[in-house]
Amino acid sequence: MRNLLIARKREGFPEAYRDKDFQKLWRAHSDAVNQTLLMHWLRIGQMENLLKTDLFDEAVSDGLYSLLNLLSKRVFYIDTSFEIHQRAKRRHPNQQTIRTDVRCLPIADGTFDGIVSNSTLDHFKSLDDLVVSLQELYRVLRPGGQMILTLDNLANPIILLRNGLPFHLLYWLKIVPYYVGFTLGPHSLQCLLKKIGFKVLDVDTVMHCPRVFAVAIARWLERHASPKTQIAFLRFLMVFEHLSCLPTRFLTGHFIAIRAVKC
Repeated sequence: MRNLLIARKREGFPEAYRDKDFQKLWRAHSDAVNQTLLMHWLRIGQMENLLKTDLFDEAVSDGLYSLLNLLSKRVFYIDTSFEIHQRAKRRHPNQQTIRTDVRCLPIADGTFDGIVSNSTLDHFKSLDDLVVSLQELYRVLRPGGQMILTLDNLANPIILLRNGLPFHLLYWLKIVPYYVGFTLGPHSLQCLLKKIGFKVLDVDTVMHCPRVFAVAIARWLERHASPKTQIAFLRFLMVFEHLSCLPTRFLTGHFIAIRAVKC
């Protein structure tokens, strides 16, 4: 029963997000950070076929839809949740989506020139699930194709503490609105990718603002502040991303970001 509850929290649509305006301002910041990362590492029109490993961003916000369409001629999205598919389709009716699990993709070998996986694979329960999903992504990527991967950063003390606490307690306290699972630190993740067959080209960190406080402030501003103040707040949050240039970036970044190529 406990495993079933965890699976529903991981694969279903989070109850908190059923309010269409929930965390709208915070999601705008998240989208901006992910877009900046992709624009730094990928070129416009670089790919023929691109895979995004979930639809959550596109179901609750603008997501990466417009940018990915510039990066690739064809973009395919996968997700396990029927409701997330429906919500994403209502926002972007022309999306090409497949309801499937990243651990078992009904896709031929070498189909994609690129893969974007932003905080998808850190919602599984075990290392084995992470390994299987990365092996599947390696299989469907063509030789020379690139994968942009972000995962919760276990080198960040706050993430380490959060992952050491019971999920049910964090969910009950409303600290996390959805299941957070197994993840790795930067060194262990690079070693795993190399073992699978990837060549790691770049390693970075993203989302450096103090997340708990930023989310709470963003929620208050959504209800009480003018659009001009909200825009100023989003600009302020982006200033924290300059921390990725410092030697302490693995202590402050919420996510590890990796650009890897299939050898």
